[in-house]
Amino acid sequence: MPSDEETEIRLDARNAEERRTLWWVLGINFTQVLVAGAVGGLADSTGLLGAALDNLGDAAVYAVSIYAVGRTVIAKARAANLSGILLILVALGLLLEIFRRFFAAAEPIGLAMIVTALANAATNLLVLRLLRAHRAHGVHLKASWIFTTNDMVVNVGIVLSGVLVMLLKSPIPDLLIGIVVVGIVFKGGWEILGEAREAREAARRAPEEGK
Repeated sequence: MPSDEETEIRLDARNAEERRTLWWVLGINFTQVLVAGAVGGLADSTGLLGAALDNLGDAAVYAVSIYAVGRTVIAKARAANLSGILLILVALGLLLEIFRRFFAAAEPIGLAMIVTALANAATNLLVLRLLRAHRAHGVHLKASWIFTTNDMVVNVGIVLSGVLVMLLKSPIPDLLIGIVVVGIVFKGGWEILGEAREAREAARRAPEEGK
């Protein structure tokens, strides 16, 4: 049996590794926000702007997750709860932007959508690799894993909509993928709120079961 001191040293090392991983992931996501946002604005793409907003929500969540590392289960659940709320707010903001662009008759550039989404997907694979070893270490890190898998789905959808924009010469596929992004982001936020609630309930039951 390891001593309490040895256990504490291992936990401290694991916490330091989690923070380092999350800082890397935060930096990658912020870069995605800048790139997807800039290209989305220039290419008049709702899908890319949605991806940028999604990544901005993710970056906020990773910042919250960094705060939660090494803290209690309740603190981690609160951090995940905030993450879920942020994602739902991002989804609502994107939905408003889709309506605005629909009435403004946007003209997205399909090739720019495809190239940017593929680049984002490549960086998301790197993020998933970084998070893979930590996703079972708390609800806050599981939330981070959910965000990144959602991003992969979003980027695949943007690539497909970019192809359709080029083939059909229509902005409708871009607007449709924007609506899909809203659904994915909202679902991810709702799932994280559920995970946070379960973690809080489990933490509260533990002392009662020990009596």
